[in-house]
Order: sequence, then C-alpha cells, then structure tokens
Amino acid sequence: MPKIKLIAVVMAAVGILLAGCSNSDFQAETNYEIADFNYTNQQNEKVSLKDLEGKVWIADFIFTNCETVCPPMTFNLTKLQKELKKAGVEDYKIVSFSVDPENDTPQALKEYISGYEADSGKWELLTGYKFEEIKDFAEHSFKTIVAKDPNSDQVIHQTSFFLVNQEGVVVKNYSGNSDVPYDEITSDMKTLIKEGSN
Repeated sequence: MPKIKLIAVVMAAVGILLAGCSNSDFQAETNYEIADFNYTNQQNEKVSLKDLEGKVWIADFIFTNCETVCPPMTFNLTKLQKELKKAGVEDYKIVSFSVDPENDTPQALKEYISGYEADSGKWELLTGYKFEEIKDFAEHSFKTIVAKDPNSDQVIHQTSFFLVNQEGVVVKNYSGNSDVPYDEITSDMKTLIKEGSN
C-alpha cells in the first residue's frame, strides 16, 4: 500500500511540474488568423476586427431565412450566454456572420435576434458584403465552407462555434448544433479572458 501511495505522489508531482512548464492553462487546437474586416451589424453600425481586439469571442455563420440548423444554433448561443452569465463571464462577444447578405439587411438581422432571449448588447450580427466575399472570408479565416444550394434558396454552411482569442486568432471550435459542450466553452472563455488580463 505505501508503494502505491508513493507512486501516486510522484505522479501528482510530475503532473504539477508538467503543468508548470506551460505558461497557459488553455490549449489551442487551431491557429487561424482572421483577415481584417469592416462589416455592418444589426444596429446599422460598422464593426471591424479592430473593434473586437482585446476581446474573446465566439463566431458562427448563419442566415435569417435558414430552415434547418440556424435556429437551433442561435438558441444554443443564447443558452451559452446564460451559462457565461452564471459563471460571471462578462467581457466577451458573440459574432454571427450572415451567409445570405443579399437578404439579411441590418433590419432583418435585428428582427431575427429579437425572436430569441439574447443579450444583443454582446452580440454582433454582421452583414454588408457580397456573397463571394463571405464565402472566401469563411474559407480562409475559419477554414469552413459556405456555398449556395443549387436546388433551393438555402445556403450550405457548417454548424461550428469558433473560439477567437484577443489577437483575432481562431484557437478552437465546437459543435454548435447538437451536443454543445457549454461547460467546456465557458471554461475555455473564462481561462482565455483571465490569461489576457494578466
């Protein structure tokens, strides 16, 4: 029994030493630098990458006329906002990029988010660009697909939530449609915010 105890103590000490070697409690899984942008939000105000500098944010891609995944994704983000509030996380943003900018005017986005119990003061819903621009932006900055469905008025896009750090780099992504890891996202955001303020 003492031998097992000794092994456990040694293992714990090694774990502490290894943790001490990393200067971060957060482990990034991706490293995608976001291209500079300057788009229009639901309040008809300009929002740029520079405006988000110093903030930790969650990004996703949606559109207001979406008949499948967007409503649950948006609902899940409102649920995440409640979890963040419960955990005392205040200094963050959510940024939803419209993949149907021709139809998603600032007013349409404003009406869309008003149908949810969202803290829209922390939520930027962006439009004000051409479809090809958001397609390229999604592909290069987030390594995600945006494409028009040839058989309908719907837009094909992935359902991930992307975690972006204070420097505008995508450091992780999560399922945004089903089995959303709320605890993990909350913990990751809390850690990134804390490390950024040190």
